[in-house]
Amino acid sequence: MGITKGSSKAKGQTADPVLTRLVAEDTVSWVRKPHLRNLYLLLVPAAIGIEITSGFDSQLINALQIVPSWIAYFGNPQGSLKGIIGAAYSLGAILSLPFIPMVDNRVGRRGSIMVGSIIMIIGALIQGFSQNVTMYIFARLILGFGIPACIVAGSSLIGELGYPKERPVLTSLFNVSYFVGQIIAAGIVFGTNSIPNDWAWRVPSLLQLVPSLLQCAFVLFLPESPRWLISHDRFEEAEAILVKYHAEGNPESEFVKGEIAQIRATIQLESEAAKKGWMDLLHTSGMRRRTLVTANLGLFTQWSGNTLISYYFGDLMKMIGIKDSLTKQKLNVGYAAWSLVTGGAVALVVTRFKRRTLYMICTLSLLVVYTGWTIAFKYAVTADKAGGHNGSASAASAFFIFAYQPCYNIGFNALTYTYMVEVWPYMERSRGIAVFQLFGRLAGFFTTFVNPIGLNNIAWKWLIVYVAWLTYEVVFVWFLFPETANRTLEELAFLFEGAEKNIRASEVVEKVVIEREENVVSERKV
Repeated sequence: MGITKGSSKAKGQTADPVLTRLVAEDTVSWVRKPHLRNLYLLLVPAAIGIEITSGFDSQLINALQIVPSWIAYFGNPQGSLKGIIGAAYSLGAILSLPFIPMVDNRVGRRGSIMVGSIIMIIGALIQGFSQNVTMYIFARLILGFGIPACIVAGSSLIGELGYPKERPVLTSLFNVSYFVGQIIAAGIVFGTNSIPNDWAWRVPSLLQLVPSLLQCAFVLFLPESPRWLISHDRFEEAEAILVKYHAEGNPESEFVKGEIAQIRATIQLESEAAKKGWMDLLHTSGMRRRTLVTANLGLFTQWSGNTLISYYFGDLMKMIGIKDSLTKQKLNVGYAAWSLVTGGAVALVVTRFKRRTLYMICTLSLLVVYTGWTIAFKYAVTADKAGGHNGSASAASAFFIFAYQPCYNIGFNALTYTYMVEVWPYMERSRGIAVFQLFGRLAGFFTTFVNPIGLNNIAWKWLIVYVAWLTYEVVFVWFLFPETANRTLEELAFLFEGAEKNIRASEVVEKVVIEREENVVSERKV
């Protein structure tokens, strides 16, 4: 295998990525591994598809604001009322976040997905049968309350079950499923738009429960996270899962033996320093760095101007002179499809590039797009307010709106959960992703609430706020985002803590692999 037997390393030297080298030597595709292939097929409806609900929700509120019966039933909401209808989903998510790590630790990743899905099913039923705007907002609060449990557990489970070679793609596809939800919602609302009664908005509102029903059904067939099992002293179960899915049933696999040893050693080292409380996230300089990066990434995913498009696409089209309801619905469906295509394409090539490179390309391109859009939007809105129509400026505005999505997907869609799973070690992963969710939901709540107010009060000038923020994002990513590509989760566990703990974990793996090689040699001699 070419593994050096000498295990001494100079202080400050990085740990030897033993498992990464073993993975690189495995050239067999996952398609040719029956157990791993079945696992990935199960992960699609049970975990990867969780973000379908979030995508469905954003597009549902966006599309329903164009539906005449929804506008009439709720009295044509404007300003702060329109804002709170859109933001209630994020507010519900914020309220649930303090409980997520406790639930995740107690019932496991699968149990958390089940709990969150049941809550969202209840929310969707209330939403579909709402009798007034207060009930509708309350239903959206319940939907939001359920989604973080699923997202935190689902993204962690994908990263912890996936084979290291495919893990970045799997976690990237997790966020891409958001656009699947958008397309489904846009298509449903487009189809029900012409129903001449309340069912035009009640049908799509009720159908928001479908993804959660699928999760409830399929999560029962998924294995639990091996890392969660090991952290609860259920070593035999964890080993059986890793042998089945990472070694295709071969109990003598060098990789699985090394993986189990590394997971146990890493969790033990993490446990030595962890008190299993929220203050652990600020306990050391390494944890403070993770928390700072995570909080800002949460803000970036929602404050980069995306909520303006995803929740108020119809208003933006109206401001540039496109006012026909059917035309706006068609453009809305087209935008959702475009988002899925670009998001999926980026997710499939994410392993070919460094994480920091993609984030820099993402933030710089978003800044360029928003700057161009602001200029075009100014002339389009000014002409529309004057009773005219600037065709060139309107076309340019539409172009920049569509150009925005692939730029956003490069980093803030494709890499988000890949990066979070890699940045946070197992013992703090649930809390870390919960912090990401907290800042993302706070940012989503704020921007969703203030976007209609900003557009009403200062029109095109509202986009300048996003240009300024995107400038900050470029600077922050350049100076503070760490590189995490091409390592296993355990090799990244002590990313900010220096080499000592990384070396200790790596030595455990080397010992296991070397012993296995020596045994093989002895058997051959016999």
